[in-house]
Amino acid sequence: MYVCSCFGVTEQQVKDHAAAGACTPRQIASASKAGTDCGGCVRTIQAMLGRGACPRRELLDRKQAPATAAAASAEGVPEALPEAA
Repeated sequence: MYVCSCFGVTEQQVKDHAAAGACTPRQIASASKAGTDCGGCVRTIQAMLGRGACPRRELLDRKQAPATAAAASAEGVPEALPEAA
């Protein structure tokens, strides 16, 4: 069944892009153009993606946390300031 009639994007194509890591309607649009013309399919795409966890977002969070701490210590910035007495 078509999700986006403007660009002929099917439900299966949206599912395939989601399985490949697209977590948001914007990422689906980047991969397939769905939702970039009239916008009528954006809510359907949102419903298909659900509100579950995004594997890419979780990976980014894991990569950024250690990198932020390493950058702070490299600059000589303490990770936490001691409380004033």
